Amino acid sequence: MYRPDSVYVDMSDVVPPEVRPKPAIPAKPPSVSPSSPFPPQGSGVSAHAPSGIPVPVGTHGASQGHAAAHNGGHGHGGSHGSRGGSTLLGYIGIDTIIEQMRKKTMKTGFDFNIMVVGNSGLGKSTLMNTLFKSQVSRRSAGWARDERIPKTADVKAVSHVLEEGGVKMKLTVIDTPGFGDQINNDNCWEPISKYINEQYEKFLKEEVNITRKKRIPDTRVHCCLYFISPTGHSLRQLDVEFMKRLSHSVNIIPVIAKADTMTIEERQEFKQRVRKELEAGGIEFYPQKEFDEDMEDKSDNDKIREAMPFAVVGSDKEYQVNSKLVLGRKTAWGIVEVENPNHCEFALLRDFLIRSHLQDLKEVTHNIHYETFRARRLNENGGLHPMASNGTQESNL
Repeated sequence: MYRPDSVYVDMSDVVPPEVRPKPAIPAKPPSVSPSSPFPPQGSGVSAHAPSGIPVPVGTHGASQGHAAAHNGGHGHGGSHGSRGGSTLLGYIGIDTIIEQMRKKTMKTGFDFNIMVVGNSGLGKSTLMNTLFKSQVSRRSAGWARDERIPKTADVKAVSHVLEEGGVKMKLTVIDTPGFGDQINNDNCWEPISKYINEQYEKFLKEEVNITRKKRIPDTRVHCCLYFISPTGHSLRQLDVEFMKRLSHSVNIIPVIAKADTMTIEERQEFKQRVRKELEAGGIEFYPQKEFDEDMEDKSDNDKIREAMPFAVVGSDKEYQVNSKLVLGRKTAWGIVEVENPNHCEFALLRDFLIRSHLQDLKEVTHNIHYETFRARRLNENGGLHPMASNGTQESNL
């Protein structure tokens, strides 16, 4: 029956309670064990966080599962705090930094400056040619072999560009003819010390220029090979004085020249005697103990220090031994093979000087010897005035 005050209801809009949808209630994420980065199967819960909620690095989820796959399939997740870095959620490309540095240095090349000091006739030029398997010595670069011995120690440098495997290196060999060849050898190390400091001074002036070069030419002496005469007795007073005075300015590596003139027993006794005399004189030679950065470096360098000074033989002539061409010196009783460790320690010197410690020699030169000179120089002068590009001094203001 129709009533005027009744409300008309359209029955098509009425939905029975049993089929009415329930309001959406966000479900709680299921508990996931640390060992599994994925949610349990069949849980119906998405691994992705709701929109607007940031996912912190290290949160266990599907993304971390993919990161674990990139890291070799390990499911270790989360931030490691102070004990290590955070686990990346994907590939970024940090590992290409080494390749970028390699390409950059391949283009610019390397500089290496090595000085040889010792009496005439100890085979300095020959050893340089043997080390780099090229004619890089002063005598091989055009100086006459019959030149007279200078009245004082002279310094002559010759540069070459060597290339091996696409890597270019500008090698400069600095020779010191006349050192120790006079009757009176007082202060014969002064021209050598002056040359070393001049190269530091040249580098320092380039650094304080207002308009500096993009790449400062590096003429600093990175290594000094000091040749000891194979007397078999002891060091000369000149040897001790030279190494003592220059050990704080340059990396000194003592070597025993022409070691084939001594027997194996004489060589070992002479090496031990030289080490004791260097220690008694407070002479520091490279690699210095205080520059060892970690235990691995200390262990490697201790083995090197125990083998020094290296007893070496140099030769740029080849001979056939057992159907094989080898560098050596021919004697009446056989051939002394330069690269045979049973005959001499040339191979140890080459590996140490070029294959394992060349970059460290350059770093010690820059970070220790050059910085010491720089600090002393600036303290003496109260600071260097910057140099303009035309070479005239300008005010610090």
